Amino acid sequence: MAITIALLLIIATLLLGLPVPFCFMLSTTFMVVTHAYDPSFLLPYAFSQMSSIVLLAIPLFIMVGGMMDRGGIGTSLVNFVDVLVGRVKGGLGVVAVVSCAVFGSISGSCAATLSCIGSIMFPRLRENGYPMGHSAALVSCAAPLGLLIPPSSQMILFAWVGQQSVLACFLATVGPGIVLMILLSILNIIMLRNDPNVKVAPRIPFPETMQLLGNRGRKALPALFMPFIVLGGIYGGIMTPTEAAAVAVLYSVPVGFWIYKGLNRSNFMEVIIETATTTGVVMLMMYCIMMLSRIYVQERLPAMIISSLTALSSNKYVLMLMINLFMIIIGMIMDDVSAMLLCTPILLPVVVSLGIHPIHFAAIIGTNLGLGNVTPPTAPTLYFGGRMAKTPVSQMMKPAMIFILFAWLPTLLAVTFLPELALWLPRLVLGGRL
Repeated sequence: MAITIALLLIIATLLLGLPVPFCFMLSTTFMVVTHAYDPSFLLPYAFSQMSSIVLLAIPLFIMVGGMMDRGGIGTSLVNFVDVLVGRVKGGLGVVAVVSCAVFGSISGSCAATLSCIGSIMFPRLRENGYPMGHSAALVSCAAPLGLLIPPSSQMILFAWVGQQSVLACFLATVGPGIVLMILLSILNIIMLRNDPNVKVAPRIPFPETMQLLGNRGRKALPALFMPFIVLGGIYGGIMTPTEAAAVAVLYSVPVGFWIYKGLNRSNFMEVIIETATTTGVVMLMMYCIMMLSRIYVQERLPAMIISSLTALSSNKYVLMLMINLFMIIIGMIMDDVSAMLLCTPILLPVVVSLGIHPIHFAAIIGTNLGLGNVTPPTAPTLYFGGRMAKTPVSQMMKPAMIFILFAWLPTLLAVTFLPELALWLPRLVLGGRL
């Protein structure tokens, strides 16, 4: 009963608007007081769990995302993608989706992806007659590709909490990310095919297209080189994720200052301050979560959940649907970092007992949390996109629900019930190590 109250306390305080770290701290305090847990046992345990070199990658990737957002690389990426897919009706929407995926592979951040690509694409979409409710919903629903296309801070957190390979977790979300990108692009074209206001860029001869592709490709090359450095270094066994994140920071400074010239002393300091603030909040939250997770184990919460679920059904697929529904609800009321830290220690033992591979579950939870970012009533990414596009949320709801129902949910169902969508790439790269 007490553990149920502790979980409800987190959800209730989040809904009331209490800062997220304090919600977890309050729940931990409640369990310590009501069950007489010894703080001298919990505090050192949490500290020992957090003394991991892997966690250093999180502030470094946060810093990379901030510098890439302000560094001016978005325009070159958008212009490069526009040559490839921007010459059909609705093609500019496809440019926005693919640009979100490419930028996500650089920044690893949903917020940075939406901020950068949205600020570039919304004026272009408006000028070309795209309905702004549709445009804001499309870019907002595509921004969480930054959580799926590696590198991803959320997958680092999952790997740390679940004691899994960071590399395998990175690779697991690539398949769902590609599927989601394709579905969003197809839906966008279908929804705009009969809109007379949408302008289509004139086609140009093939030789001119290749010349334009080469020119814009050269300008985008420094940005596109970043994922190859980071992911190639990790997958090639040259660098650990933490070392790759540090290299990414060192690479993004000259690229932002001297190649794209978007970074300056002022906004560079803004990135440093934001990184420090975000890291402080995340670390405090992680410290509380580690104490809570220890309490969960002591109280046998995963076993209680397994018992409750199997009492309702013995069918593995029905149980996975219920677990997905739980994670969608959690994602709707929490930010992705908080939801990842809460759901992983609770649900990972549950799904493993059902025969789900931990790396498969990494892809499921990653897709779920991305969906939670755009699912009402909270939908932080959706509302942020509306503010950036200067569009009422009421105009975004219908297209957003179409993208959720026919792109996000099919992707979630596919990654849940087709394990190979998540596991084929880790097995291909890691072989027997998975």
